[in-house]
Amino acid sequence: ALKEVRVEPSAAERADATALPQAEKATLQAVAARTAGVEPGPPIKLGLRGYLRLAKIARVIATLSLYLYLDQYDVHVKHQKKRLKARRDSAYALTRAAVFGEWLHRMRFGVLDAFLRVLRRLIVGGSATKLEHQERQAVWLKNKLIELGPTFIKIGQSMGTRADLLPLPFVKELGTLVDQVPPFPNAVARQIIERELGRKISEVYTEFDSEPVAAASLGQVYRARLHSGEEVAVKVQRPNLESTIKDDIIILKKVAAFSERFEQLNENADWAGMLREFDQTIHEEMDYVAEGRNADRFRENFKNWANIRVPEIYWEATTNKVLTMDFIRGTKVTDLEEQERKNISGSKVNRLLIKTYLKQLLEDGFFHADPHPGNLLVQDDGRLTFFDFGMVGRIDASLQSKMIDAFFHVVSKDPVGIAQDLINLDFLKPGTPHSVVKPVVERMFEFHFDLKLKDVNFKELTYDLADVMYDYPFRLPSNFTYIMRALMTLEGIGIITDPEFNFFETAKPYAKEFMLKREGRDFRKLFVDKLMGRDEGGKIDWNRTWKLAKMAFKTVLNT
Repeated sequence: ALKEVRVEPSAAERADATALPQAEKATLQAVAARTAGVEPGPPIKLGLRGYLRLAKIARVIATLSLYLYLDQYDVHVKHQKKRLKARRDSAYALTRAAVFGEWLHRMRFGVLDAFLRVLRRLIVGGSATKLEHQERQAVWLKNKLIELGPTFIKIGQSMGTRADLLPLPFVKELGTLVDQVPPFPNAVARQIIERELGRKISEVYTEFDSEPVAAASLGQVYRARLHSGEEVAVKVQRPNLESTIKDDIIILKKVAAFSERFEQLNENADWAGMLREFDQTIHEEMDYVAEGRNADRFRENFKNWANIRVPEIYWEATTNKVLTMDFIRGTKVTDLEEQERKNISGSKVNRLLIKTYLKQLLEDGFFHADPHPGNLLVQDDGRLTFFDFGMVGRIDASLQSKMIDAFFHVVSKDPVGIAQDLINLDFLKPGTPHSVVKPVVERMFEFHFDLKLKDVNFKELTYDLADVMYDYPFRLPSNFTYIMRALMTLEGIGIITDPEFNFFETAKPYAKEFMLKREGRDFRKLFVDKLMGRDEGGKIDWNRTWKLAKMAFKTVLNT
């Protein structure tokens, strides 16, 4: 559901591509093949440097895997003991030799079990120290990912939303992960720009700053001015980025192939599938032409919102590796002191931000997936500006309808409905009996529903769900990775900009508005089957109809 559409290059862009060095043309062809669902040819050999990096990466992965295995060791032992019992029963039906062999096998298991429990005590800690050990391991993991570079920083950011894979302290720590990469040489940046545009810097820009105004893992940004007079920001991709990421993915594919030999390593995650998803996402984010198209679409979606701005893209100075757009000055969305000095209300800005995301998720089905403070500026007139559309999410009509149903159950405080929504949204691991998890989810949400809505914290609720997902057979569907990341980032901004902020309380009126609008369209289209909730037996869901009518009535009264 969350999949970006590849933009076909124009004739001019294809001409530019033919002027690229042969190695880069091969890379572009590989990306095109990957996007079309065709894998490129066999991977190249790593060489000595590649194997040294493989060893460094494998050490981090192996350490993390060992920690996660020991953290859930009791679950694994319970499964092993069931298998041992089945083996023993089978042995008794055979010969004495089989029984003796099974006894030896249990002895070996006992020795290994004792060793792993001691190791677990040292690494994971006991009940009193487990949380402290998890927090320390989470900091270690974050620092190692930063050390490994851009590919692994991006992976870490994605892992920070995977509460089904990692314990809560890891989710929290990786949620703070930001790009910490120094800028690359300015001379190299200028060479890339001139090669990409096919012109000298002076032929395209009358001004071009000597130092970047920002640097991140995938590229850096310069201030410049076009000959037509517009002040622009020029985003240029890091040199050899595609080859670096390509080599890292080759290494990761080797690691994933090795992990497939061990069933326990793949018990809670499809590592190969996650790697394919990351491979596609990171290459989409490196395509600045696609990013420009995303910005154009986002601007079109908000063309009637006078308080939202998206930088204009200057296509005559944009290629796959160089992006030229409006240079917009403003205040970071989290800089409250500067906003106050300019008589801008931080809480109003925050509520505007939440409203835009409710529109993106529930109405547009197309959303900015990386809303960290560096990608959001508040202009002096109070307008909110969105930047960096390399990472976007798409929600198809089916998923959007299920999300609206889930919100309906949240605002109507229906834990039974929410439990069913999680099943409908594919939050359960394949083969899991629904009867096992429904009571768990119902109890958790009933506790939160006992609180007043204004006292419910979205992130705390998410973390509670994270613990449930880690201890029970839940998983985070890939199409929710970006959604959860965006929502948790939004609440983090909200807490900074408004201490009294509550995600649910702020989102409730806007979400109701969009929900009623969506239901209204369905009412006109499928009056009985959709709005009235007619099931397969032809029975009208009067309870749903009554709740929707009350919601509409309250919404009218509050306007």
